[in-house]
Amino acid sequence: EAGRGRTPVWIAIDGQLAGLIVVADPIKPTSVSAIRKLHKESLLVVMLTGDSERTAQAVAHEVGIDQVIAGVLPEGKLDAIRRLQAEHGVVAMVGDGVNDAPVLAGAQVSFAMGTGADVASQTSDIVLLSSRLGDVDVAVAVGRAAHVVMRQNLWWAVIYNLAALPFAAMGYVAPWVAALGMSVSSLIVVLNALRLR
Repeated sequence: EAGRGRTPVWIAIDGQLAGLIVVADPIKPTSVSAIRKLHKESLLVVMLTGDSERTAQAVAHEVGIDQVIAGVLPEGKLDAIRRLQAEHGVVAMVGDGVNDAPVLAGAQVSFAMGTGADVASQTSDIVLLSSRLGDVDVAVAVGRAAHVVMRQNLWWAVIYNLAALPFAAMGYVAPWVAALGMSVSSLIVVLNALRLR
């Protein structure tokens, strides 16, 4: 039994067992908290991997991943993403390797790790500057906040223009007042957008 997420390498000399080397990819301490944050956003987290089912399930159990699709060859990953899209709707993919590039291109939203392959960065929507999974949660939060701010700015501009245009067209507002009002409206939109910082 090699244990969780470990690959055993048996060493034999003259047919006799001489030793065992166990190689494992350590789980980053930030991964567990990153998965928890994604769960707080009501997101389903799925691991899509070419690793064995047993290894993938062990890692998924340790970090709290909801669903595992294991033993998938690189050419089968895009099909797996399409199945997830059919079942759950919008799918975001996080990857870093050359084999991930077609899948990153096929997902509705894709994140490439900044330390990964160049082709993954070129085919993804968002390139994270680190290899920390926690940056995905930050990107999701910024995206949602930007969506809210854009809607607020759009409604402000529509309401302002609907209210101000009739008065300006009927001549109740001097041109300099209308220009000042438009400048103030634009300033409000810019200041609202700067809240994202």
